[in-house]
Formats: sequence, structure tokens, C-alpha cells
Amino acid sequence: MLQAMRGRAGAALRRLAVAARTMAGAPTVSLPELRSLLASGRARLFDVRSREEAAAGTIPGALNIPVSELESALQMEPAAFQALYSAEKPKLEDEHLIFFCQMGKRGLQAMQLARSLGYTGYGEGSQLRWGL
Repeated sequence: MLQAMRGRAGAALRRLAVAARTMAGAPTVSLPELRSLLASGRARLFDVRSREEAAAGTIPGALNIPVSELESALQMEPAAFQALYSAEKPKLEDEHLIFFCQMGKRGLQAMQLARSLGYTGYGEGSQLRWGL
């Protein structure tokens, strides 16, 4: 599936992995690792760009929650989160939460915010991730 991705989505996925690898001091994910995590269903992607930016194109399967509303979203009750975003709310112990934006700043901000709320991504070899 991911190898067949072309155009904007494929380019966005490649930029996500490249940006994640190059940001010093932050947890990162390589493109092969990202492909593996996505193919196995073990990663959750969060596009923290604005709704307008995400509407112009995003990585298939990513959930758009603008960074400006991420704190309130992550503090919602699961049923309210489901009703608003049509997706299951991430659990504090979920592994491989990947936050991304256009350049990396909002993705890093989102990861730090999630971590401050108790989202630690505990598990062998896992951590909160961020990228593009």
C-alpha cells in the first residue's frame, strides 16, 4: 500500500520521515520504520496543521487535529472525542503516536503537549514521535 503511494501523499510521507530524522534532540522515525509501523497498523498519525492545510492534502489515514485544539482534544472524554473526530481517542499508554505538520515546529509542539498530558508511549522500543 505505502509503496504504491504517489503524488502529494507519497511526497508528504517521504518528507515526514526526512524531517523526523533531521531534527536533533527529538524522537524520530525513519521512512522504513514508518512504513512498517503503518503497514502493521501499529502507528497513529496526527496531522496537527490547520483544517485548511489538511484539506489541501494529508497522509492517508492521518487524523487532523490542529495543534491549537490538541490540548482540549486530548483531555476530552473518549465518547466526546469519538463524536467530534470520528476516531477513537488515543490512550495514555498507546505506542507510536506520530504528530506531523508542514515544517516540524507544530509537530514537535504537539508531541511535547501530549507528553505533558501523560501520553508517554511506553513500551519496548517505542516513544512519542514527531515529524514533518
